[in-house]
Amino acid sequence: MNSSSFQGSIKTTCSSLVYNACSSGSSSLISSLFSQVLYEYVYFEFYEGPLEYNSTKCLELRQDIIEVKGEQTELFDRWKSLQMCKWEMNVTEANLFKSTLSRCCNAPSFLFTTQKNTPLGTKLKYEVDTSGIFHINQEIFKMFPKDMPYHRSQFKRCAVVGNGGILKNSRCGREIDSADFVFRCNLPPISEKYFMDVGVKTDVVTVNPSIITERLFMWFFVFLFLLISQIYLSLNSVVCPDFDEITHFLYPKFLLNVSRYWLGQGVRAKRVSTGLILVTAAMELCEEVHLFGFWAFPMNPSGIFITHHYYDNVKPRPGFHAMPSEIFNFLHMHSKGILRVHTGTCS
Repeated sequence: MNSSSFQGSIKTTCSSLVYNACSSGSSSLISSLFSQVLYEYVYFEFYEGPLEYNSTKCLELRQDIIEVKGEQTELFDRWKSLQMCKWEMNVTEANLFKSTLSRCCNAPSFLFTTQKNTPLGTKLKYEVDTSGIFHINQEIFKMFPKDMPYHRSQFKRCAVVGNGGILKNSRCGREIDSADFVFRCNLPPISEKYFMDVGVKTDVVTVNPSIITERLFMWFFVFLFLLISQIYLSLNSVVCPDFDEITHFLYPKFLLNVSRYWLGQGVRAKRVSTGLILVTAAMELCEEVHLFGFWAFPMNPSGIFITHHYYDNVKPRPGFHAMPSEIFNFLHMHSKGILRVHTGTCS
């Protein structure tokens, strides 16, 4: 397509879309449709396939993203441009980042509360209300595993699956399930309705204790999250009647150290998100980390408006998590080759 025919086609198509949108009285629809048309014309008419990771253009695009500090619109636009580039892991950058996490957080030793790191009689501060103290008695102690079940870089490729609307119609289920280890957040639905987009494989999933308050009420406020391993299938509304063998409690001090680390990276919120906690752990437990369902913009990179979650559009409490700051960090890490953020469709 030559320049004149390209411009004429854009003008004709956009005029039609604007007329139809104006007829319905929706200015937001105009903006969304116009952005979509521009993106699709430029991307599909002139895109000649993925550019090599170390090509001059891709080096420039990655540096552009790293230099964005706080402007969401600017980051969004630059991220769209970066989609034409292949991604490769930068082993040097990834190992440097993992070394930093090892010093501050040490997930292979302290991700879960174990009998080794929390002896009988330990006095733990409450995770939610740090002014409270909880004594680890024999009944609770015997529920802890003797030691951490995972070690450093045990898994080659891991998928950390958030619940963002960016996953809807992504068809990433097969790619997620092909990972050696899969983390999921807060018992999300993975039934037949969603599995094409989100997959079904689950090795660790977090669950908010409010779901099982009646069973675990007396230490509900000590541990923010439970992690359930290898029992979470498509019928995930039924957890399991016996938690003695299948639950792990996140170590309160690990959560505190994770919060402190990310605060230093600009993530300021009442509490870091479950997803950020799992990404932090995955970086130490896995050689290569891929993120799915993590996004903080109302539109996907194609300019299409999306829901907050892939299964609903319920917004979080304002200020509780710092999702934009978290996503900023993830996109910067992607650009440095530390991890990969998937925001498009999967093949």
